[in-house]
Amino acid sequence: MALSPNDAYQELVERWGEITIFGSFDSLLGWDEQTTMPPKGTAHRGEQRAALAGLLHDRVTDPKIGDLLESASDDSLISDATSVEAVNIREIRRTYERVMKMPRDLVEELARVTSLSQAAWKEAREEKNFAKFLPWFEQVAQLKHREAEALAIGPTPYDSLLDDYEPGATIGSLMPILGSLRDELVPLVKAITESGRRPESAFLRNHYSEQGQEQFGKAVAAAIGFDFDAGRLDETTHPFCSGIGPGDTRITTRYDENFLPQSLFGIMHEAGHAIYDQGLDREHYGTPMGGSSSLGIHESQSRMWENFVGRSRSFWEHALPKAKNMFPEALDGVELDDIYAAVNDVQPSFIRVEADEATYNLHILLRFEMEQAIINDNLAPFDVPDAWNEKFKSYFGLTPTDDSVGCLQDIHWSGGMIGYFPTYTLGNLCAAQFFEQARLDVGDLDAQFAKGEFEPLRSWLTEKIHRQGRRYRGEELVEVVTGSPLSHRPLVDHLKKKFEPLYGI
Repeated sequence: MALSPNDAYQELVERWGEITIFGSFDSLLGWDEQTTMPPKGTAHRGEQRAALAGLLHDRVTDPKIGDLLESASDDSLISDATSVEAVNIREIRRTYERVMKMPRDLVEELARVTSLSQAAWKEAREEKNFAKFLPWFEQVAQLKHREAEALAIGPTPYDSLLDDYEPGATIGSLMPILGSLRDELVPLVKAITESGRRPESAFLRNHYSEQGQEQFGKAVAAAIGFDFDAGRLDETTHPFCSGIGPGDTRITTRYDENFLPQSLFGIMHEAGHAIYDQGLDREHYGTPMGGSSSLGIHESQSRMWENFVGRSRSFWEHALPKAKNMFPEALDGVELDDIYAAVNDVQPSFIRVEADEATYNLHILLRFEMEQAIINDNLAPFDVPDAWNEKFKSYFGLTPTDDSVGCLQDIHWSGGMIGYFPTYTLGNLCAAQFFEQARLDVGDLDAQFAKGEFEPLRSWLTEKIHRQGRRYRGEELVEVVTGSPLSHRPLVDHLKKKFEPLYGI
């Protein structure tokens, strides 16, 4: 007997919930791999993750999933495109059709190779030696070529990979807005660097104990809304957030005892991701309505807390006294205007995750261009270091001193995350537009931050963004929340409003 649309839908979401649980196993394996796993466990971990990837592939591509999708796709359930049922059916179908195009052996090999590749990347980065990573990168690039060919989404191979992180996005759709942003950023950065003004920031490189940084970072993360009863903070080579499931969202950072901003802003950034995960609707866990909209929207949350809050004057009006209590010697004599200017120091630098707001997106544009070249067969992995250095020189006027501050600084390519980088700039664009709307809806955010009141903004984000799940795609969500299509204008306005007074331009 054929199932009714409602019964088919109920069975579909039950099966998808089980698949989501299986996926959370891999999240836990990935977190452990980057934080506590002994180095000699790498090969076995690769086999574990490959086996799990194969099992997940089997469950997602089970013909029964296709049958249930067909039975559930009745007008009574999908006529309202924004209903819970319609969203879940649409997004499960998208994933089902995407995974159906991927051969099981390719899925397993990607999981195995990227696990080993990330371990090789870590060693190569520590030794500042790209040649040590090259054999693994060649394998990853070859596998990602196969993935792009199998998926065949969009006009170019790169579009197939981009679509995994930002559904519906293509190079063609991104270039107009990214080009407009670049056209405004380049002269702004030039004006800042030629202004002759440089804030005094040497005190940021005083001694800040790792223990003190951890305590201070945890206090800040808790203040902005990260629930430590449902998460934890650990140390790793490249900071990340891992949303393992309801009640378990883990963040990481890295410490430099002679540079406070690295850990602090890393924690605020990852806490922003975690607050999103912790704000998802638990009732819908295991379905698309209980998941995040896209990587660009996810990144908007991390960049908002890191930059729009953490690098604001009002945040430091609240946080500086507490920082001075934790680091009395390092911050002796430092006033509010001093630290506000110091954490907004604009200068070309090698490391993306430590870049200021004005130059950060140039780091992303560089990677975006290189990724396209690699996947569209215009750049061989062997030539990446030279191409990186040449492009970096043209963008920033600097030549990386070694591979660890050049093409080896990011974990993404070793993990097969090609197509991910553009979502960082999309996140900055979305954050600016969301923050602009929050000012209208929530009231005087600066006055609230100065008093240590971050809950009004967090609650607004939870209501407007987190609890929406995947009801809307990234750019559609921006328009629903703000009433305007995504634009580079709010971000440029934000940057000019901040940096023109600081640099007298």
